[in-house]
Amino acid sequence: MRVEEIEEKLIYGISTRTKNSNEMDPKTAKIGAIWQKFYSTVEVNYKDGERVYGIYYNFESDANGEFDVLAGYEISNENLDKITIQKGKYLVFHKTLKETDDNARIQAVIETWGKIWKYFSNENSQYKRVYKTDFEHYKEKNEIEIYISIE
Repeated sequence: MRVEEIEEKLIYGISTRTKNSNEMDPKTAKIGAIWQKFYSTVEVNYKDGERVYGIYYNFESDANGEFDVLAGYEISNENLDKITIQKGKYLVFHKTLKETDDNARIQAVIETWGKIWKYFSNENSQYKRVYKTDFEHYKEKNEIEIYISIE
């Protein structure tokens, strides 16, 4: 983990509203569907420096409430939803994958979120989550960083 100051960044993509308890049940989960729609709508050119983001925002309360999520990238596209990653301080969780297939990537994200929830559920953790704008940054096909907004 590391702390990083982030500047405001505009991201374009496909969004939905959900909550974590819905995402635990395949019948009510929505996040996977927006990722599928995003990748079927947009071609991301990693070789030319394009990067993908999963943005979590408009939190109703905490990890138990509803929130919006957007699968997107930085390329301006007026046919897509847009959200601004807020300027501020973030705690960054990093994960490098040994394999780059979709299942390995999904599993890595799930494991990293598990570490995040565990960290912030500890009342003695050094940093406190503020539920403003959190995001996953897919830097390469085998490298993921998850940024959590903190005080």
